[in-house]
Amino acid sequence: QVQLVESGGGLVQAGGSLRLSCAASGRNLNINTAGWYRQAPGKQRELVASITSTGTGSTNYADSVKGRFTISRDNAKNTVYLQMNSLKPEDTAVYYCNAVVWLRGQGNYDVWGQGTQVTVSS
Repeated sequence: QVQLVESGGGLVQAGGSLRLSCAASGRNLNINTAGWYRQAPGKQRELVASITSTGTGSTNYADSVKGRFTISRDNAKNTVYLQMNSLKPEDTAVYYCNAVVWLRGQGNYDVWGQGTQVTVSS
């Protein structure tokens, strides 16, 4: 059994910063590709950023967050991060971590975190 545990959300003023963390709990596992999604009230869930598993990871960003958000990973800690700078009220949403997690002897699983609320006040 593997879970993704998210942390780091909260309330911040416009222009501020937050760092989200997504840690895979369990043993004998590795995170392969991973991504952060967000869902605002009344809107569909959208991909914010993704990172591959090769080397330090190739990254991809939604146009709305390019230059402000940075996704990164620490393979030793099985953790993925989302550094969010210059936050805007329109970034307000529940942020979800998603990853393909490899479990020794079991293969790959697509796993979602529970979500963490990010609220940006104007």
